[in-house]
Amino acid sequence: MSQYGKAEYWEERYTRDPEPFDWYQRFAGVKDLVQACFTPESKLLNVGAGNSRLSEEMFDEGYQNITNIDISHVVTKAMQEKYKDKGPNFKYLHMDARAMDFEEGAFDGAIDKGTLDAILCGESSSSNAQKVIQEVHRVLGPKGVFFIISYGLPEHRLQYLEKPEYDWNVVVKQVHKPTISTSIAITNEDKDAPNVHYIYICTKGQPKGAKQ
Repeated sequence: MSQYGKAEYWEERYTRDPEPFDWYQRFAGVKDLVQACFTPESKLLNVGAGNSRLSEEMFDEGYQNITNIDISHVVTKAMQEKYKDKGPNFKYLHMDARAMDFEEGAFDGAIDKGTLDAILCGESSSSNAQKVIQEVHRVLGPKGVFFIISYGLPEHRLQYLEKPEYDWNVVVKQVHKPTISTSIAITNEDKDAPNVHYIYICTKGQPKGAKQ
């Protein structure tokens, strides 16, 4: 699965298969947790949005201030055209999550559905994953929340999220996998994981160890 860490793979994939595809979960599967973390007024960032329907489904639930970024030119252009009537606060931008062109504290929340997992499949995986997390931490406001939907077991993900330089508290939740085929693993390390996906909720300004 090492190709998942390469931008070239995603360009080719989105060119070959432009139909919407959702890794892991649709919005309905994480709706309660999302609503506990964000309000419809929250200014949100979707990191590695691809052609997932997550942001569209959130928009329909009232979350209409969402900036979606992706490393693929192909999918970004396609999504800009698809959602051109959603209004100025629902946007798609071509951007590398390792070096985001946003000001510090620009967002109330960030959502990652499978992006960190994909990066951890590629070359220089640990370094690149850390760059993304650092950038997300930078662009989140003082009480911002990084909401990660992952296949990765806590022993494989918390080592990246629970570093001293991050002033956030990390809470781990679980949601059952849907029965559809989009719940497949993308990392070899987790192929024998339980029948759940893990939600890592990283909340800035919250005492470490606090329960959510």
